[in-house]
Parts: sequence; C-alpha cells; structure tokens
Amino acid sequence: MATKLWASRAASYLRISAFHRAFATGLEDTLRGGPVVWAWDFHVGVPKDLKYTESHEWVKVDGNSATIGITDHAQKHLGDVVYVEFPEVGSSVEQFGSFGAVESVKASSDINSPVSGKVVEFNEELNNGPALINANCYEQGWILKVEMNKPEEVKALMDPDQYTKFCDEEDAKH
Repeated sequence: MATKLWASRAASYLRISAFHRAFATGLEDTLRGGPVVWAWDFHVGVPKDLKYTESHEWVKVDGNSATIGITDHAQKHLGDVVYVEFPEVGSSVEQFGSFGAVESVKASSDINSPVSGKVVEFNEELNNGPALINANCYEQGWILKVEMNKPEEVKALMDPDQYTKFCDEEDAKH
C-alpha cells in the first residue's frame, strides 16, 4: 500500500502514470495489484563509459565526436516514446541548451546537449521507430552526433557514480 501511494505521488509530480510501463508489459504481478517497486529503480545499469547531465542526457565521447541520447532514467519516466524532434545537420548546439524534444504517450521533454558543437548526424532510425529509445537508449536509441568545438566541457558532466547518486537523491525528493 505504501509503495503504491509513493508511486502515485511520484507519478503525479512527473505527470505520468505510475503503473503505465508495468501494465503495458503485461506483468502478472502488476495486473494482480502486486508490488511495482522495480519500476522505479531507474539507475540500474548506468553505463560506465558515458558522461551524464542533470537533465538526464548522456554523451559518449570519441576524440572530437560526441554521441548523445537520453538516459534510461529519462525514458522510463517518459514512458513509450512516439516522436523525436531533431535539429538539422550542420546546425550548432550549445552545452545545456535545448536542441530538440522527445514526445511520449504521457509527456514531452526537451533534449539538452551535454556539449557544444556542430550537428553531424541524427539517428534516422528514430523517425520510423522512436521506441528504440525505450528498447535500448544507450545503443540503437542514440539521438544525435556532434563534432565538439569545446571538448573541455565534458569535465563539467557527471560520471556514472555521480549520476547514480544524483538520481537517487532526485527520486528521494519525490
């Protein structure tokens, strides 16, 4: 009972359904009214080779190239992703500035760039299958590739341990 109350309050704060993801996957425990604590454990599996923002974007740096996406924490809060808005190739993005949006069945969220640079590619697969973000946000669900013009900006981002702690503290507030 306390778990459901907590989940309901968290969902209300985030303007999402507390039980949407679990119900949509058809899990028998959820259908029987069982515990859904697992659905709120968002920081499990944070990749160690990435850097993270407080707005739940990740970046993988390879030389001056940066691949950007949203974290598992973010996609689970959003629910089923149905649309991704991209910037045009050749446009500039600024660190922590908005460059697009992710829309789900329950919410819409801006996507902010972890680094500054020039857009060199966007994930065209997301045009036909935005649910790739839900299925595998760190591999097939990447959103954008940027040629960084200020590689030192990566130092301002969180490492996996810092990001996990940040998510724990953020979730505890709600």
